[in-house]
Amino acid sequence: DCNCSVCFMKRNVHFIVPEAKFRLQAGSEAFLSEYTFNTKTAKHTFCRVCGVVPFYRPRSNPDGYAVTVHCLDPGTVEEVEVKYFDGGNWEQFVGNSGIRELSKE
Repeated sequence: DCNCSVCFMKRNVHFIVPEAKFRLQAGSEAFLSEYTFNTKTAKHTFCRVCGVVPFYRPRSNPDGYAVTVHCLDPGTVEEVEVKYFDGGNWEQFVGNSGIRELSKE
């Protein structure tokens, strides 16, 4: 659970998936657009039709994706462990948080 300005307003919970395990349904690219800011490392993907952010590339894990758990089909995930991530103080927190290891296989 992240408290940076973007995630806080969206009430986003990171579900980190390594890039090699991430699969996008064929044809969905036509409905997606991308938003970046500041360092341009984080890439927030959103639906052009409804505005929902189903996944994004987080600054903490540019080699993976953070999937919006509520956008997954029922039964896709059995259990999710939620850990606090101080995105509001990213520079001080990320080094010792262990979050970067979550996108590794």
